[in-house]
Amino acid sequence: MTEPASVQDTAATPVPRRHRVVIIGSGFGGLFAAQHLEKADVDVTLIAKTGHHLFQPLLYQVATGILSVGEIAPPTRLILRDQENASVVLGDVNKIDVTDKRVHATAGHIAFDLEYDSLIVAAGANQSYFGNDHFERWAPGMKTVDDALELRSRILGCFEQAEVIDDEEERRRLLTFIIVGAGPTGVEMAGQVAELAQHTLKDSFRRIDPASARVILLDAAPAVLPPFGNKLGNAARARLEKMGVEIQLNAMVTDVDYHGIEVKDPDGSVRRIDASCKIWSAGVQASPLGKMLAEQTDAEIDRAGRVLVNKDLSLPGHSEIFVVGDMMSLDNLPGVAQVAIQGGKYAAKQIINEVEKGKSPAQRPPFKYFDKGSMATVSRYSAVVKMGRIEISGFIAWVMWLIVHLAYLIGFKNRVTTMFSWGMHMGGDHRSQLTSTKQWVYARQAIERVAADEAAAVRTAEEARRNGTSAESDASADTAGRNTESVR
Repeated sequence: MTEPASVQDTAATPVPRRHRVVIIGSGFGGLFAAQHLEKADVDVTLIAKTGHHLFQPLLYQVATGILSVGEIAPPTRLILRDQENASVVLGDVNKIDVTDKRVHATAGHIAFDLEYDSLIVAAGANQSYFGNDHFERWAPGMKTVDDALELRSRILGCFEQAEVIDDEEERRRLLTFIIVGAGPTGVEMAGQVAELAQHTLKDSFRRIDPASARVILLDAAPAVLPPFGNKLGNAARARLEKMGVEIQLNAMVTDVDYHGIEVKDPDGSVRRIDASCKIWSAGVQASPLGKMLAEQTDAEIDRAGRVLVNKDLSLPGHSEIFVVGDMMSLDNLPGVAQVAIQGGKYAAKQIINEVEKGKSPAQRPPFKYFDKGSMATVSRYSAVVKMGRIEISGFIAWVMWLIVHLAYLIGFKNRVTTMFSWGMHMGGDHRSQLTSTKQWVYARQAIERVAADEAAAVRTAEEARRNGTSAESDASADTAGRNTESVR
């Protein structure tokens, strides 16, 4: 007769633990890596400091009132809710311990840890001011939803203030918009600000003519859209100039303040441009997590903070850590969405091969990027597309741009609502997302002040605690001394 297993025997049998994959970042690299692991025998935890997946190529359309935030930033938790092996955690990663294979993070005042067997770092990049971080106060970048909402309110606020002011010189300053950086984001933003002023806001003010607004696109480089080549760069420039945008190249920004900017020309002369609204799109800096990883491994970082990874996107000496997207540096690959998407899928595939097929890291094939081309929209009905040797500009390129961006939007509903918003824009330049508030303009500065006040309060409390401990120690020593004297 067979006896039933005892409780002790059952408890003694270890339950096999599945391979743990932690993904940092909910952008293209992180999200596509998580989705590629859907059917794998692993437990996936995606942690990000925002609760949404941001379709960053369309962020400028939020800033200029064409699209809503929800259309390009759906909640990550809802995207992955049907993926049973995936968990989503909202938190800010502040430390990665590569020795203990542990990620330290905080969610508000709550600190927590995540253990991993494999780690995919896809934390993206921030705006770079090339060592002049104080520029950010007066010239916000455009990397986050908060940035887009702030810029929208700043742009619309300038028109509102110009409507009520009597000083003509100040009115000209309010109606001058400067976009720093003639890359894809700068070109797209300049075109949309011009269209907003010349078409959308037409006849909506009584004391000013919005079309009289001065839109300036400047860059220290000698060309517009340098990665696209001279032909497409010149086509984009010609279209912008036809719209009234001033193009100023070989112009290096040396200072930014409340009233405007200072620019250094090739001959060394410095001139000033007064403008209320300044928008920065001139460079990017990788997440500081890259430097943190480099300090603990044999990896190096470049000037933009990107990690120099192995051919398999892993770190030297740490085959379990992959770095993808804007954080990695390999073969001069550009910081575009396709590099992040393909990198995220590649890292997930290597994990699957090693967990389920027993392959070793030494068997990994090198990462090969398939260049699907680059594109940028200049204005309504006009864009530029570069696919290998094929270069297209104008209406056909614009249609291609529409199709590709719709295809990569997450969710059927978002695609439908985006098509509707674009239809309204194309049919009469109607923009349904022109709401702005004072809070959006000043929230970032207020948060910075609150954070500084909180940090000062914490330092004061720590000093008081240390001083109190020292005082208690001195008091204890005095008491012990008196007791000793009394014994004597």
